[in-house]
Amino acid sequence: MFWGSFSAKIDDKGRLKVPTAFRSVIEGRYGDLLFVTSLSGESVRLYPMPVWAAVEEKLRKVPSMLPALIRFVDRVSYYGQPANLDKQGRVSIHGRLRESADMTGEVDVLGRNDYLEVWNHERLRSRMDKEPLTKDDLLALSEYGI
Repeated sequence: MFWGSFSAKIDDKGRLKVPTAFRSVIEGRYGDLLFVTSLSGESVRLYPMPVWAAVEEKLRKVPSMLPALIRFVDRVSYYGQPANLDKQGRVSIHGRLRESADMTGEVDVLGRNDYLEVWNHERLRSRMDKEPLTKDDLLALSEYGI
């Protein structure tokens, strides 16, 4: 499982060096193949391929003409590509997604339980400032025992 966050950098070739703590989980549990995608183009999601395969299995159970499914698949396909971790623990983020998510320089890699989410550092800080965790959010989570 992936928890916490780490600072990282995108190099000049558009590669992210996956933080060691996350890399060891990916390689030890899942192998080196990832599905790199986004739902909005604002951030990058790195799914270990077995985790993404489980998502695809769930998607196959959804009626193919459901508008929400079509929009979801459009986005993950438009932004998505398979990628491998190289021997140095780097993964390439392809140009379209790198540009959309502003994957340059300083980034933050966040653990999201079974996948990683990568944000441009400034964009994430701005988002967190604009969308604070509210009392209503905490109340909603308390209904689930959190």
